[in-house]
Amino acid sequence: MANRTGPTNLASPRCARASTSNRPRISSRRPTAGATWAPPAAHCTYCWPAWLRTRAMPTARWPSCGAAPKQVSGRQRCWPADSVPGSNASILPNPMTPDRDPPPVLHAVVQQHAEETAMLRQARAALVRAPHVGLELLGRHDERIEAHLDGLLVAGVAGKALAQQQWLEDESDIGASFTAAVLALRQGDRRWLDELLAASTVADARRRGLMAAFGWVAPETLRGVVQPLLLSSEPRLRQVGIEACRMHLTDPGAGLAGALDSTDAPLRATAWRCAGELGRIDLLGAARQAMSDESPEVVFWAAWAACLLGDRNAALQMLANAAQKPGDLANRALALALIASPFDQAGELARRLSASFAGQSRQVLRSVGLLGDVRFVPWLLDQVDEPATARQAAESLSWITGADLARDSLETLKASLPPPAEDADEEDVIEVDEDADLPWPDPKKLRAWCANNREIQAAAATGTRWFAGAAIGPAAAQQVLRRGHQRMRWLAALWLCVQQPGQPLFPVAAPAARQRARLAAQGGSALA
Repeated sequence: MANRTGPTNLASPRCARASTSNRPRISSRRPTAGATWAPPAAHCTYCWPAWLRTRAMPTARWPSCGAAPKQVSGRQRCWPADSVPGSNASILPNPMTPDRDPPPVLHAVVQQHAEETAMLRQARAALVRAPHVGLELLGRHDERIEAHLDGLLVAGVAGKALAQQQWLEDESDIGASFTAAVLALRQGDRRWLDELLAASTVADARRRGLMAAFGWVAPETLRGVVQPLLLSSEPRLRQVGIEACRMHLTDPGAGLAGALDSTDAPLRATAWRCAGELGRIDLLGAARQAMSDESPEVVFWAAWAACLLGDRNAALQMLANAAQKPGDLANRALALALIASPFDQAGELARRLSASFAGQSRQVLRSVGLLGDVRFVPWLLDQVDEPATARQAAESLSWITGADLARDSLETLKASLPPPAEDADEEDVIEVDEDADLPWPDPKKLRAWCANNREIQAAAATGTRWFAGAAIGPAAAQQVLRRGHQRMRWLAALWLCVQQPGQPLFPVAAPAARQRARLAAQGGSALA
């Protein structure tokens, strides 16, 4: 592995190699009299800026379009080679013409692009679930990934070779699979893509990286790619096709119906998740029947789908049962079960779940936060006083009251956790806590903030259910989608689906640019 010299700060908008301050100076001379300018086809807006960002080729060469750059109204343009001011076309050769060798590539730089893409993709998997990352920070991280992908694409054969080598070295590297799949899709290399798809049928990590790539690229890149997957006889490939449709909020059509009736349990589970999150309310009856499936995975996702589509009886009970079992799906089940329950039933469900969470303070605090009952604010403030539960209790308070510890100056730097037990296993001590990035609250400031908030006092007197500092409603959820942090944005997406069954689940893990476009289409600024 090559040494990484780029910055590791996830908040950095771009890596050092992608900084615009490193771009060569561009001449501002105007064309000679009589020269006309017309943008050459299919370059200029992409190849020149991308080439400058990567610095993978020497600055003595022009970009692959073979035209000279020009600064026009603050944007880079290209002058056709035959109308470059004061120049002869013969001195501006196209380095990609057949009679010339391709420009040399700095392999160390390109290798770093491949490694950084894989690493940043893995970091992003944690950021999309983080309690401290908003849409703006996620967007800056996405820009860094795109800058490195641009470097690999511009490097051409060398970029592909290094991505392939990285992919072959470790089949458990999800980031390497993501990098290879994005390149194959954007380059239109069907032979390479078929190789990646075949490998994904036998290695789970490679399939996860491949599906992440399908969710990353633009929908038009997948035209002609997803449909054959939906019709494949291989269940794992059909899973990839269904997942691609879910991530892009596109109905698979007949492909979904066939997957729901498949004899392969993982494929059926994937199909039911897709049906619920796409708002296929016409499948509610079938989802209820699927909750008696012999596969626990299918039962869970069928209950998930049924609840999103409007079921408030058997589906809620199954989700509540799933919330009490260990596993990755427990938090997901807990959130939807409490959010979808009517307020009077949600309180009883929260008490029942809290009793089953004996010794699991984190789950108890989450249950209270998801309940949204303002009358529990004093109890949560008491939990903030305890170092072991302070951060989780403050997060639950923010779910109810909308308090932002950083924005409202309610955090403290004087924080300490109780020391680990002397007989604790080493793995227990170094294990990464999913709440490690939660801010530390200042108990006194937080109490004063709540005491001075008259709306909280009024809501506590009337027993109103709150989310993010307002009565439950689409407006509050939309505001969180625009301004909130990722973990809270996911809850807002669930609230919108529960309030309006049949509405697709907002994709809070999608590329930030795609999320902003969807929010703008729904009305208002994405960061209003």
